[in-house]
Amino acid sequence: MGVLEHVGYKNYRNFMQVARRCLADDGLVLLHTIGKELSITTTADPFMTKYLFPGGNMPSIAQIGAAVEKSFVMEDWHLIGPDYDRTLMAWFENFDSGWDQLKAKYGERFYRLWKYYLLYCAGYFRARHVQLWQIVFSKQGVPGGYETVR
Repeated sequence: MGVLEHVGYKNYRNFMQVARRCLADDGLVLLHTIGKELSITTTADPFMTKYLFPGGNMPSIAQIGAAVEKSFVMEDWHLIGPDYDRTLMAWFENFDSGWDQLKAKYGERFYRLWKYYLLYCAGYFRARHVQLWQIVFSKQGVPGGYETVR
């Protein structure tokens, strides 16, 4: 699930406890989240907070660790941030090239907002200011170990 950056740092632990309660004993949780190396409790960009992610906050490695402590076994932690830069640029290219078909419905303000969002985020990932992680958790550990396929 790609949601942790949207629940707010005060709710990370509660979110993971709910995930644990909902998970079968032999189940796995795949947490797909944007994060930062630094633990901060505010967002750095007022524009993003106001228009795109109100109440959002990017978790740090330490905050994720605290949220899952005594609840999950970490099976895998994969960094895919460099790939996300390319993904965001491809989304922008598709959005921009298809804009003529969308502009009558959505208008110029929508175009500027999404152009800013996609290019800003691509730059943030390219500069390595943020990361995209896919983390796999189990309740009690996978018997024989978890096999990562990449």
